[in-house]
Amino acid sequence: MDKILEAVVMSSYPNNVKQGLVRRVIEAAKQPMDSEQCWSMLELSTKLYLTGDTKYKREVGKEVLEVYGHYHPEEFEEFFNVRFLLSLLQEGYGPLGKRSHYVLDYIQLGLQFVLESPSANSIFSLLRIEVLRKVCERPSPKQCAKISKLLTQHPQCIPTGKHQLLFCQQLIRCIGHFQCVSEGEEEIMEFLEQVNKVSGLLQRIWRTQTSTILPSLKELFTIISSTEEQEAPSNALASVVQFVPLELMDGVIRNLTNDDSITDVQMMMAIGRMIDWVSWPLGKNIDKWIIALLKGLAAVKKFSILIEVTLSKIEKVFSKLLYPIVREGALSVLQYMLLSFQHSHEAFHLLLPHIPRLVASLKKEDSNSATSSLEQLAELIHCMFFRFSGFPDLYEPVLEAIKALPIPNEDRIKHLLGQNAWTSQKNELACFYPRLASKSETGKIGLINLGNTCYMNSIIQSLFMASDFRHSVLNLTEGNSQPLMTKLQWLFAFLEHSQRPAISPESFLSASWPPWFTPGAQQDCSEYLKYLLDRLHEEEKTGKRIYQKLKESSLMSQAVEHHYLNKTLIEKMFGGKMMTKIRCLKCLNVSSREEAFTDLSLAFPPPDRNMRGSTSILPVEEIGPQFIEPPENASRLTGSPWIKRKAPMAADPAALPMLVETLGFQEPGEAANPLGGNDVGVDKAKDPLSAFGEQACAPKDSRSVPDLINYFLSPERLTAENKYHCEKCASLQDAEKVAELTEGPHYLILTLLRFSFDPRTMKRKKILDNVSIPVVLKLPILVAPEETEEACQCGKDGAAPGSGFMSVVYDLCSVVVHSGISSESGHYYCYSRECTDTVPQGQPRDGMPKPASDKQLDFEIQWYLFNDTRVSFSSFESVSNVTSFFPKDTAYVLFYRQRPGRQSCLLHEALAEAGRLHGEPSLHKDLMEAISKDNILYLQEQEKEARNRAAYISALPKSPLWWRDLDRDKDDDSSSGGCSPAAGGGGSGSFHGLVF
Repeated sequence: MDKILEAVVMSSYPNNVKQGLVRRVIEAAKQPMDSEQCWSMLELSTKLYLTGDTKYKREVGKEVLEVYGHYHPEEFEEFFNVRFLLSLLQEGYGPLGKRSHYVLDYIQLGLQFVLESPSANSIFSLLRIEVLRKVCERPSPKQCAKISKLLTQHPQCIPTGKHQLLFCQQLIRCIGHFQCVSEGEEEIMEFLEQVNKVSGLLQRIWRTQTSTILPSLKELFTIISSTEEQEAPSNALASVVQFVPLELMDGVIRNLTNDDSITDVQMMMAIGRMIDWVSWPLGKNIDKWIIALLKGLAAVKKFSILIEVTLSKIEKVFSKLLYPIVREGALSVLQYMLLSFQHSHEAFHLLLPHIPRLVASLKKEDSNSATSSLEQLAELIHCMFFRFSGFPDLYEPVLEAIKALPIPNEDRIKHLLGQNAWTSQKNELACFYPRLASKSETGKIGLINLGNTCYMNSIIQSLFMASDFRHSVLNLTEGNSQPLMTKLQWLFAFLEHSQRPAISPESFLSASWPPWFTPGAQQDCSEYLKYLLDRLHEEEKTGKRIYQKLKESSLMSQAVEHHYLNKTLIEKMFGGKMMTKIRCLKCLNVSSREEAFTDLSLAFPPPDRNMRGSTSILPVEEIGPQFIEPPENASRLTGSPWIKRKAPMAADPAALPMLVETLGFQEPGEAANPLGGNDVGVDKAKDPLSAFGEQACAPKDSRSVPDLINYFLSPERLTAENKYHCEKCASLQDAEKVAELTEGPHYLILTLLRFSFDPRTMKRKKILDNVSIPVVLKLPILVAPEETEEACQCGKDGAAPGSGFMSVVYDLCSVVVHSGISSESGHYYCYSRECTDTVPQGQPRDGMPKPASDKQLDFEIQWYLFNDTRVSFSSFESVSNVTSFFPKDTAYVLFYRQRPGRQSCLLHEALAEAGRLHGEPSLHKDLMEAISKDNILYLQEQEKEARNRAAYISALPKSPLWWRDLDRDKDDDSSSGGCSPAAGGGGSGSFHGLVF
C-alpha cells in the first residue's frame, strides 16, 4: 500500500485525480493490517511530511499520519519512540544540507497520539532537555515560534526546576536576536505573530512560576545594558516587558536605580534602548515602564543620564506619532520627556522643525486617533511656549500650524509643568529629592487612590462640597448608633481640618464597600453613590434620628419637626418624590403611584429625536452669580410661554405640565434668547480666556441636561409587547405612561446614563455625546391647585396659574466626570463648588449689583477640581469644555442645590437657623483629638523628610503618603484607560484633561 501511495503522490496526475486515489488508500488504512505494513506507511508519511517539496505532499503525509495515529495506535507508539525523536531533534531529517524545517511541527503532530502511552513520560523528559538545547542555539524567530507553539499545546514538555529559569533567560536572549529581514507587510505581520507566540510562552511560565519573573527581568536588563554587543538587541524585547505584572514595577525600578553595580553608561544604554521600544507595535505598558524608569532615575538624581538620553532620543519618539499603531505609547513618553526637561529649552527646540509637518500629516489622516493626538500635542506645545518664552521667531511657524487647535488655560499648564518637573531654577537640587507635597493652594484636601478607587473619591468630594449635607454630618454627636455615618463624619472632619495635602479613605472604603464590587477593579461611581445613600438611609432608620438631635438642641420649631418627623438625613438632603401615571388609551382610566427617589437616571434620546426642534424645550437663558428674582407672574416670563407637552389626563384635566428650563445671562429689558445657551461668551476683548467662551457654546445638534430631563418626563407609549394591563378593562391595552415630579429634593442628583449594553459586542459601551450643562436649572414640580395659586401670589417660585406646576430653581454644585470608554475602566474626577444661600463670591461688597452685561460673573464663582490627591482651582469654563478638549472625558453625575423657595423654605430656614446659632460645626472631643494628633504626626514627617534631604539621602522611600501623587494613577492599568490620548487615567505620564 505504501508503494501505491508513493506512486500516486509522485505521479504527474492533476491534484484532484490524485486526491481521489489518496482517499481510497486512506480509507483502506482504517482497516486492520499487519505491523510491517503499518511501519512502511508511517515511514512514507513521515518522509512526505518532512521532506515533501510541495504543500500537497506535506498535507497527504499529515493526513496519513493522523489516520494511523487514530486507527493503529500501538504501531504508531512503537514508531514514534524516544530514540527516533532524539535523532530527529539532534540530527534532523533529510539529505545533508537540506534538513527539514518541519521537525517541530511533526513532533507536535505526533505527540497527541502518544499522550497516554507508557513512553509518554520518557518523551516529555527528552523534549524538556531538547527544547532547552534548541533555544540555547539561538533558533530563528520562526523556529522559536514553533517551539513556543509546541510547549504551549503540551506544557508537560516545558523544562522544570532550575532548567525552567534557564529556559526563560535563554528564550529572552533568543528574542534579543530576532530580526525581521523583510520589509513586506505580510512578512512583518508574520514576524510580529512569531514574536507574540514566544513572549506568550514566557507569560504562561510566569503565571505558573512567578519566581522566574525577576531573574528573567534581570537577564533582560543585562542584555539591553550591555556595552559590548556589536549589534543592538532587537526591539522585539519590548514584547517581554508587556507581560510583567505592573505591581512589580515600583520594586523593580527601585532596585535598578539603587544598584551601585550598574554604571551610568550601562544605565544610559538600557534606558536608550527601552525608549526605542516605543516603535514596537504590539507592546502594552511599555510607556509605563519607560516613564517609571525615567522617574526612578530622577529620584536618585541621575540627571546627566536623563539629559543625554532625552536629547538623543526625543526626535525619534516624536517621529513615532506618525504611526497610529504606536502613537499612544509614543505620545505618553514624549509628554513626560518634555514636561520633565524644564531646565533648558534645548529638547523642545529640537522638535520645532518637525512639528508643522507632523501636524499637517495628522490633519490629513483625519482619524479619531489623529484628532485626539493633535489636541494633546497642542496642549503640550503651549506648555512649552509658557515655560520657554522669548523665541517668537522660532515659535511663529509652530503657532501657525496649531492655531486652530484648542488652547489650555493657565491652570492646566501650571499643573502639567508642576507635577512633572525634575529640576528647579531656584535651587537646583531641592526638587530632585522626593518630598512631602504641601497642601493645595486651594486649601482643600485630596483623597488617596487606594487602587481604582477614584469612583469613590469623586463621590466623597462631591458630598463634602454639598455644604448643607456636610454641616449636618459634622453636627452629629457621639453615640448616634450610625457606624457608617460616623465614619463619614470622621472623613469629612479630616477633609475639613487636616494639614495633610491628601488623606486616605481606607477605613470608609472598607465600611462602605458594596459586597459585589471586585477589589482593585474600576467601578461605576453612580452605582456606588446609590448604594452609599441607601446604606446611610437604612442605617438611620434603624438608629437614632437626626431630627431628635435638632429637637434636643431646640433648633426646630414644632411645625418643622412635624414636617420632617419621619425623614432621615438622606431623605431631607437628597430625597424627592415622583408620581408615575398610566392612562389607558381605551377607557382613559388613570392609575398613579408615587415613589421616592434620591437620583434621576437620565437616558439619552434616540439619535433621530431632534430635541431642539421639539416642543419639549423652553427658551434657554443663562445667569450670572447674582440671584435673579422670579417674576411676580410666571406667565409673563419673556419668551417662556407654557408649552403643551401632552394631552391632559382624564382624571386631572387642569394639569398641563411645565418643562425644564435653564437660566442665563440677560441684558436689562432684553428679550430672552430662545437659544441663549449659545450666549455664554465672555467678553473676548477683555477676557484672556476668550477661546473658552466659544467652546462653551453647545453645538446646535448637541444635547443638554434640560433635553435629557424633558425626555425623561415626556410621555411614553406602552404598545405591542409593552401593553398595559388595565384593571378597568381587565385586559392588555395600549396606554400612555408619564412621570411627574411631586417633590423636589434639596440636592438634585442627575445621572446621565452613558453606559449601554451593545448586543453585537456583548459589552457595555459608552455614549460619548457632549451634553451641555446649565449652571442654573428650573425644574417643574407638580403641586396642588391651591399651592400653585399661593406660589403665584407670593412670587417665590415661578408657577403658571392653574397649571398645577411650579418652577423650582437649582444651582449646579458638582460634576463627576468619567474619563474613558468603558464603565469598567477609565478614571473619575470631579468639579465642585459650594452653593449656599449667602451672596455669591462674585457679588460686590457694597451690595450693588454689577451690570448684567458683565457676563464673566458666573465664571468667577470659584470651582475646584478634585482628582484623587490633586486639588486645584478651576472654573465653569473647564466644566463646560472638558468634553470639547477630551472626547472621552464626559459629565456623568451632576449635583444641583435647590434655591430657597416656598417648597424648600422649611429646610432652608432650619439650616440657616442652625448656622446662625452654631456657625461652623463643633466636633466632638475624640474626633478633634484624632485630627490634632495626626496633624502633629504630619509635621514630624515633614521635619524628618527635611533632615533626610539635608543629609543627601538618595534612596527611594518605601511608599509615603505624598509619593502616590507622583506615581501613575492605578486606574490606568486597564487597557482602555492608561496613557492613550484622551483616555482615562490621571498620572503624570498620561495626557488627558483632568485639570484646566
